[in-house]
Amino acid sequence: MIAPLTISAPLHRAGTALRRIGDQRTPLSIRGSLLLILFLSPIYGLAMGASDPTGERAWYMVYSALKMPLMIDCSAALCLPGFFTITTVLGLRDAWRDSIRAIALSQAAMAATLASLAPVTLFIYANGVSHRAALLTNGGMFLLAAALAQVTLWRHYRPLLNQSRRHWITLAYWLVAYIFVGIQTGWMLRPFIGTPGAAPTFFRDEPFSNAYVVVWNLVFGG
Repeated sequence: MIAPLTISAPLHRAGTALRRIGDQRTPLSIRGSLLLILFLSPIYGLAMGASDPTGERAWYMVYSALKMPLMIDCSAALCLPGFFTITTVLGLRDAWRDSIRAIALSQAAMAATLASLAPVTLFIYANGVSHRAALLTNGGMFLLAAALAQVTLWRHYRPLLNQSRRHWITLAYWLVAYIFVGIQTGWMLRPFIGTPGAAPTFFRDEPFSNAYVVVWNLVFGG
């Protein structure tokens, strides 16, 4: 009797926390959202790195699991100073905690969505896919998770928008800054899947290169 109770209690708390992500009356706390990100995002990291879980390449499962919370939390943390400054300048400091909670809930929603999509990614891998297909698969999963995160952000930010139109400015800043910083952060933390034939590494040899410059050069041949 002890073992089932020991297992069921954390699962019950986790289920309650997940339900509160979308609950506007009693939303999950900022701390609770951060804990969900910490525990759920590595689940998808394990799946993402399992495109070829043989030999040394199995290390990508560990690397990706460790880097997933870093990518989500660091992207948000880098945007917070600017968000705080704009909030202060616009005279919206009284709503600071509510706005941060809405952002934290959206990040938790992204982590939860990714964790729920892990079995789908593993199923696609199990059917045999190329490296390019694996990249596209994970890109699609992140796109879906990011879309649901924005739905959650909008749901919890809407009361603030109804209070003052100035919150539209802070929300717009957050969306633009987070997308821009998130792409670059993900680029710096690569590889998550790894290139076939290359030795597994936690970071690339050139981790501080610019993702946007690379894309520009690929498109325009600069």
